Amino acid sequence: MDKLNKKKSAIGWIVFFMALFSVFAIKYIEVYNLFFLLLLTVNLIIALFLRKSFNKTIVNLSALLIGLLFIYSGFVKGVDPVGTKYQIIDYFIAYKTLWAKPFAMTMAVGLCAFEFILGVLMLFRIRIKEVSWLVLLMMIGFTFVTLGDALYNSVPDCGCFGKAIILSNWQTFYKNLIINVFVFIVFFSRKDVKRIFYPKAEFSIFLLFLAAFLSMEIYSIRHLPVIDFRTWKVGNRLIPENPKPVKYFLSYKNKETGEVKEYLSKDLPWQDSLWLSQWEFQSQRIDDPNTGRKNDVTIEDSLGNNMTANFIENPDFQFILIAYNLAETNIKAFKKINEFYKKCDDNGYSFIVLTSSTRKEISEFKKKLNIEMEFYNSDDTALEAVIRSNPGLVILKNAYVLGKWHFNDFPDYEYVEKEYLHKK
Repeated sequence: MDKLNKKKSAIGWIVFFMALFSVFAIKYIEVYNLFFLLLLTVNLIIALFLRKSFNKTIVNLSALLIGLLFIYSGFVKGVDPVGTKYQIIDYFIAYKTLWAKPFAMTMAVGLCAFEFILGVLMLFRIRIKEVSWLVLLMMIGFTFVTLGDALYNSVPDCGCFGKAIILSNWQTFYKNLIINVFVFIVFFSRKDVKRIFYPKAEFSIFLLFLAAFLSMEIYSIRHLPVIDFRTWKVGNRLIPENPKPVKYFLSYKNKETGEVKEYLSKDLPWQDSLWLSQWEFQSQRIDDPNTGRKNDVTIEDSLGNNMTANFIENPDFQFILIAYNLAETNIKAFKKINEFYKKCDDNGYSFIVLTSSTRKEISEFKKKLNIEMEFYNSDDTALEAVIRSNPGLVILKNAYVLGKWHFNDFPDYEYVEKEYLHKK
């Protein structure tokens, strides 16, 4: 009996470390890979088969990993609930449920808080029996959703880690298979996990973390995210100093064997007609070493001329008011910033408005508010990524992002003049 238990314990450790190893392997496997998928599936089946055979150390380590992962995942999404709302709307579009769009913000706040709190409860071993059930059900749901994303590319990015870590749809599905191993280990041994705190202390921990997290989410909605993971982060330069070449990878599938191979675009055997008849295109992957600090906003004038470099690379101070949708923008904020604009204009500083609205909508808007600002067009999705505010103010200089303000926090011209313009 002891030999059998030792054998099961050894297998348990192998399953645990295989799951850990797979986490690091995901980085290098962005597309469908049959061998890796089988490896993860077998590891998951073994974890399910062993059930209660995992020793306490493995169970506690698994609970620790799940807790930390859920806390991190909930936090990086909750720190930017407006961005999470956009991800949820992407799913509404994909599943043709746009009727639910008005609930997207509430869902974003609630889902992020729920995930974060589950992580806290798991980490501190609070109500572990109930929490392990909730975690299991959530992960089963996530796994099926991300499988659909991987197979059909329903949404380009599930946003499971917000904008902090970007994963392909297949990587996201692989990640969930790995997490399920740790979830199974804890779930089937949940009765053996000992609580750390007394009930009153557990309730206090729950309330404290929930109140703090919801406060952060509300602050991020009413102002700007307390941590910015996006390209237009304050301090970033939107144009790389020494840009590195972008690599394009193409994946092809063998029509007979189903084997998938990835090629660097320049190495693809384009001239081999026999090869082309045997392989079919699957997907494309772009390896851009400049990503993260590379501007993806295109600025066009009323005639469709590309004016991006004129404003982004302006060697002087450049003010940009982002109003991605004039029909939904805050009118009071526009009236307030109009005085700011006049002072910029009087002092010779460039001030433009970027929007995705049509020229007709722009003309009617300017007439309605009696404003003289210069309006330019850009993609609404790109503008939403610049600043989580409609409108929102950005100040640039020589492609550096110097400052960003939500319309609830629009500064006075005198403040900007003192803090930025006089520090040339």
